Amino acid sequence: MKLNTFLATTSLVLTCLVTPVTHAAGTLTVALHQDPGNWDPIATFLVSWGAVGSQVFDGLIMRTPDMKLVPGLATKWEFLDKNTKLRFTLRQNVKFHNGEPFDAEAVKFTFDRLLGEEGKKGPQQSNYNAIEKVVVVNPTTVDFILKSPDPVLLTKLSGYGAMIVPPKYIKEKGSQFFGMNPVGTGPFKFSDYKPKISLTFERNGAYWGGAPKLDQLVYRFISEPATQAAELQSGRLDVANQIPLAMIETLKKDAKLTVASMDGPVALALRYNTQRGIMKDREVRKALTMAVDRDAIIKVILLGHAKPIASFQGVLSFGNDPALKPLPFNPALAKTMLQKAGVKPGTQIQLDFRGPDSNFREVAQAVAGYLQAVGITVSLKPYETNVLLNDIIPNGKTGEMWQNQWGGWTFDYDNTAYAMYYTKQRWNPFDDDAKLNALLHTQRNTWDQVARKATLQEISRYVADQALEMPLYSLNTTYGLNKRAKNLALPADGRFRFVDATVD
Repeated sequence: MKLNTFLATTSLVLTCLVTPVTHAAGTLTVALHQDPGNWDPIATFLVSWGAVGSQVFDGLIMRTPDMKLVPGLATKWEFLDKNTKLRFTLRQNVKFHNGEPFDAEAVKFTFDRLLGEEGKKGPQQSNYNAIEKVVVVNPTTVDFILKSPDPVLLTKLSGYGAMIVPPKYIKEKGSQFFGMNPVGTGPFKFSDYKPKISLTFERNGAYWGGAPKLDQLVYRFISEPATQAAELQSGRLDVANQIPLAMIETLKKDAKLTVASMDGPVALALRYNTQRGIMKDREVRKALTMAVDRDAIIKVILLGHAKPIASFQGVLSFGNDPALKPLPFNPALAKTMLQKAGVKPGTQIQLDFRGPDSNFREVAQAVAGYLQAVGITVSLKPYETNVLLNDIIPNGKTGEMWQNQWGGWTFDYDNTAYAMYYTKQRWNPFDDDAKLNALLHTQRNTWDQVARKATLQEISRYVADQALEMPLYSLNTTYGLNKRAKNLALPADGRFRFVDATVD
């Protein structure tokens, strides 16, 4: 089957470009494909939040672009009492953007809030359930009392829900106001937010880690990769976080621009609604997976900027099993398996996907074409991304298949597998598997990394055997860049931190 018919016309979209503009001195402009709609650290899990969060917030621990954990608002940490207590020594003389002091009480407030009723409203709480409570030892020391091991806890404390928030500000203004007007201790201070349009920050000249070199940081929310590329070419953007893969070579030829591409944590799969119609049959699910030529999709649509996967993780993920191979492309066998399962030619299924994602739209069209070839008619249903992620999937309202894209920001399969497969988790609206639950529990509750890696690999093999999803590929992290922007320290996981960035 030829995929050329599925290639986008995005290169044609960019033939008529906006007249280049002059940038404001000291301003870096960054495009993001999605507006999370809430900047409270406990309210989201999205990569687009992570691309912003580290500008305005700090964690006790920080992670550098080369994946090293380094001191943040804590200057050191140590495990005590047979790993049941984690003690942090806090950085002194740090203030939140509103002037209130950072201290042990702020840390306790942050985690009491995260682990309490407010945290239940968002998706982050389950990442930190190993923490029983936070105890203030003195103004510069806190103890995390652990009720169970969590071998990924230190990494989790470097991002998202663990970002430290200002107690007085939130108590006075409320969580809803805070979500629209974030205050942290980070290198940039919130200035203006126009939902679905832009988010603006100014330099925090009093930042404890040294004032940023930029005067202003502007994020623009542009959902279409083709539009991001057009704005990059016009000179209106310095960083595009999603560009059409078909445009990469064109952008590289522009003397003002460059493209950075690297292995990333983002994996894509088509999850199966195992409670609906023909998807109840494991052999049917396996047959559909074998009907799709994922290598051809990577070569023709993604132009090689991805790698095939056998489980819902990439090669950088702790727990990836290199010995586990994807099911082979075998449409003849797939057709035989469907016939044996009693699936009639012309059977219709629905595939839900993120409508604004033009790159994946082509992939979805290709998948539909492959399945048509084995007698399955696919109805493609696009959703606004926030609707799909916050309503359709968590509430079990999907079609037979849905796009699942996961950043895996911890670079650890636990972060993906627990959220996807443990019973009643947000991203598991359908399955209740006691064996899988037990394996997930086992690996999460040990500090033994060798044993845990073996368990994670067992989980990946079990999920593949149950065919809970059609693994597609691990996507490269790709940025389109204006060369006038320097020292960007581009991260593989999309979590920008522009402390040292400059613009010419």
